[in-house]
Amino acid sequence: MKNVIDSFVSLGHWPSAGSFGFNTDILATNPINLSVVFGVLIYFGKGVLNDLLDNRKQRILNTIRNSEELRKGAIEQLERARARLRKVEMEADEYRMNGYSEIEREKQNLINATSNSLEQLENYKNETLQFEQQRAINQVRQRVFQQALRGALGTLNSCLNSELHFRTIRANIGILGAMQEITD
Repeated sequence: MKNVIDSFVSLGHWPSAGSFGFNTDILATNPINLSVVFGVLIYFGKGVLNDLLDNRKQRILNTIRNSEELRKGAIEQLERARARLRKVEMEADEYRMNGYSEIEREKQNLINATSNSLEQLENYKNETLQFEQQRAINQVRQRVFQQALRGALGTLNSCLNSELHFRTIRANIGILGAMQEITD
């Protein structure tokens, strides 16, 4: 540090005027040269530097504005996406609830249809049983009637003589003929 101060102090001791030459003392000439160079740079480069800094400032501000606009756009898109997500979730819940109620309705319809089918089958079974009972009863009646008729015919044949037999046959034929005329 002392050398730097000494070099400034030595600046006050210039050689006497009258001769022009180069000072080869590097420590004495550097601060002067640097101050001249800095002065020229500041004087002439001030406009260029200000223009560069202004351009850089404008680019940074434009970038910040663009970033803010993009951020606002992204926030708007995010809000729209959230709103759409809420809507889709509500629709999904609605479909889910409708699906569950539809499933319950179909289940109840299936139970009712099965119950109706079982009732119909029970009715068909009862009708078939009644039909078979009636048929069995009719067959038994028919056999009993045939046996009774055979027995009666056997008794009549043994008891009747041929003239009585012919009169009975004619009377029965007359009755059958009268019945046939009534039905026609």
